[in-house]
Amino acid sequence: MPSGHDITPSEMMDGRWYNEEGIPTFKIEDDGTVDYATFSGFRRYHAECHVCHGPDGEGSTYAPALKKSVLRMDYYDFQEIVASGKQEVSNSANQVMPAFGTNKNVWCYIDDIYVYLLARGTDSIPRGRPAKKAEKSDDFIAQEDSCMSM
Repeated sequence: MPSGHDITPSEMMDGRWYNEEGIPTFKIEDDGTVDYATFSGFRRYHAECHVCHGPDGEGSTYAPALKKSVLRMDYYDFQEIVASGKQEVSNSANQVMPAFGTNKNVWCYIDDIYVYLLARGTDSIPRGRPAKKAEKSDDFIAQEDSCMSM
């Protein structure tokens, strides 16, 4: 379990699944169908994050494997780093992640990216595009439209 959080889906709100604590999580049906937010997270991750962090959250030579990082930090730390960026300087490296808090293609889908990486980090979904996805709900569409039009 990432940072001691339960990843069991408990409640759906705005087309996304949350655990008992109100933290975004994923839901995968017995036939392998992923919830739409997890599929959306796959798409957004590969549009915005994989250039540095590698395909499927696997990492690269200069950026960490986010599928592992989300298991070591809590949801709010993940949000803070994505929104504000991060810099780590040492004698051997200078790693800089830019802030994405004003990038709507990231920030409007931050929960989706998070749950996709959780699903990858817990080996709940394999590498590559999810083979089956749930339908995009009206609630998901409304929340997406609201965020993107701000």
